[in-house]
Amino acid sequence: MAAKQEAIPVKVKYCLYARKGSESEERQVLSIDSQIKEMLQLAEREGLEIVTMKRESHSAKETGQRPVFNEIVEEVRNGKYNGILTWAPDRISRNAGDLGRIVDLMDEKKLSEIRTYGQTFNNSPNEKFLLMILCSQAKLENDNKSINVKRGLKTRVEMGLWPGPVPTGYFKEKRVDRRCECIIDPERAPIIKQMFEKVAYEKWSGKKLYNWLRFDLNFRTAAGKKHLSLGNVFTILYNTFYYGSFEYPRKSGNWYQGKHPPLITKELFDLVQQQMRSNAIRTENKEFAFTKHPFRIPIFCGTVWMKF
Repeated sequence: MAAKQEAIPVKVKYCLYARKGSESEERQVLSIDSQIKEMLQLAEREGLEIVTMKRESHSAKETGQRPVFNEIVEEVRNGKYNGILTWAPDRISRNAGDLGRIVDLMDEKKLSEIRTYGQTFNNSPNEKFLLMILCSQAKLENDNKSINVKRGLKTRVEMGLWPGPVPTGYFKEKRVDRRCECIIDPERAPIIKQMFEKVAYEKWSGKKLYNWLRFDLNFRTAAGKKHLSLGNVFTILYNTFYYGSFEYPRKSGNWYQGKHPPLITKELFDLVQQQMRSNAIRTENKEFAFTKHPFRIPIFCGTVWMKF
């Protein structure tokens, strides 16, 4: 009886894929250049054939949102290469949808191998199962971090601490024991207070405030050292943070009493809002010459005069 012919192993051609997400939880991940350097050294040691290299700066938390990854899936499907070389399993996927696409390619025998720095995943049930566990673990870590961040923000605002970048006129406290607290910027806070007073008591418009800040005071923000835009001026005038209260998240209806020292009173803020509404009404009702009724210009057309 003839000996059973042994199957010829499939030659694996690799795409080197390096990814760095923008999310804060990936701060400890190697940079894209470092990932490429490490994997090229691995390929040289083990004699792996790399036919292309692809890099991507994109989060892998959402399904189908990575253009380069989508390109890799299509090129594997079209037979350009049948292996992926990457730093770790979570570089490929942190979501179930993209992971399913990779496993489908392995089931279809179009993706033969995934090689990482410390592991190899061949097209076998056990190794595909392990790959799915590792990528699912990365998804679990992402989901837990998101929950923990939201829980931390909720705890912070309930303590009266503003969770985002501080408004103009304040600094974030740098002392470790009070790091989340907002303190008054002694240089800019008095000017912010004057802005509210000039609108409330002197009936200044936003445009007049803008010109005063930029051309008379040369007022600049602490971060970036830039002039305030006209939009920033209105943002300040509508910001309840300055009298001590804030809504978080925005338009959620959840209001908190801030722990920070207010720059103005609630009464002054309300006067400013009243004046702003009054300015808006006057602007809407203002009639300009020649706009209410159209011009009627006599024009001679052949034998008659016509008015347009």
